[in-house]
Amino acid sequence: MTPGRPRVEGDWLLVPAPQPHRPFRLFCFPHAGGDATAYAPLAHALAPLAEVWALRMPARGGRGRHPMPATFDQLVRTVVAELGPHLDGPFGFYGQSLGALLAFETARALPPGRRPRLLVTASAQPPSAWIGGRPQHRDAEELLRLAGMGELVSADPELREIALHAIQTDLDVRHTYRYRPAPPIESDLHAVVGDADPMLGAGLLDDWAQHTSGTFGLTVVPGGHLLATVEQRGPAELLTSLITRGPARPPEPVDPRGPARGGDPTCPIDLDHLHDLDRLHDLDRTDRLNRTDRLDQPDLRRQKEQQWSAPRSI
Repeated sequence: MTPGRPRVEGDWLLVPAPQPHRPFRLFCFPHAGGDATAYAPLAHALAPLAEVWALRMPARGGRGRHPMPATFDQLVRTVVAELGPHLDGPFGFYGQSLGALLAFETARALPPGRRPRLLVTASAQPPSAWIGGRPQHRDAEELLRLAGMGELVSADPELREIALHAIQTDLDVRHTYRYRPAPPIESDLHAVVGDADPMLGAGLLDDWAQHTSGTFGLTVVPGGHLLATVEQRGPAELLTSLITRGPARPPEPVDPRGPARGGDPTCPIDLDHLHDLDRLHDLDRTDRLNRTDRLDQPDLRRQKEQQWSAPRSI
């Protein structure tokens, strides 16, 4: 079956290759400075088995004027609220680098029975290693270089500025992250890393196992730090095998007082249990700005932002 034309769901989600049926839905979380467009090749590689829904992060590309939530807790809460209506049927999360941390905390924030069947964390240390929001101290310039994108933007100072701004925006939010121990999630969890990753190796990923009561796996694949980009589809074969093999155990019983995974997708998720340290009115204000800031006439800088977020996001 031929995928449909790409479509946007609200402000936060891009479906690069819509499927005419209802397959497994894979929500993808970008790396620092990255955007949803990085997952277009992966979306086509997984069709028709799975339909990719990629997170559109603020402060870049088509959302260049939309503010990023001020803290990591607020970001998680916002993502949970945006994904809530779309968590019907079987689904999983895939995130790479900072996106893996966001995917994990989003899964953990969802109530039991509405968590992903599968969580794949790529190119990221376990959350307990992110002391003060950073497993290692790296600034935006260094991340741009280690991701192999420094030379691509060196000839265009404005494009380089846009790239560094997107990365720094994500780093500022990341630095507010504080890991809080909690019971492991029931989702199957699989960690993956590139064999040429200059930032970490497979030996640093074993501790991901303690964060799941389901099946844990670890795979090394060819590649550097960024596995899925607009130029490469990433670990499509691994994801295909993980999706097709199905859950390794019966699903956890669902609390009758809460919505079931296959229930009414419009039923709201109870957010009261989330560990948000900030006042809700700040999030409400951010959400209103995100939904009302629509630009009909893109200027030259916005065109550059879109240029960065498409072929050169990291």
